[in-house]
Amino acid sequence: MHRRNNRPVVPDITRRWIRSSFSGPTGGNCVEVAFLADGQVAVRNSRHADGPALLFTSAEWNAFLRGTCDGEFDQPTAAG
Repeated sequence: MHRRNNRPVVPDITRRWIRSSFSGPTGGNCVEVAFLADGQVAVRNSRHADGPALLFTSAEWNAFLRGTCDGEFDQPTAAG
């Protein structure tokens, strides 16, 4: 993200937000992503649509997806 006068410059997110299929209608895990024209990916909490969004480069997003598929972010199991 770029900065101007010590303030972050947030890109105009004109793409449609895509909600996770794990986001229920009564709250819970409400995550949405938007794929921006410049190749970045924005992630936000759908319950706070006017709130901040996290921005990732396409390389960062792809690394996160690979890690997710490989189980890198799974919770550790309780030891014996």
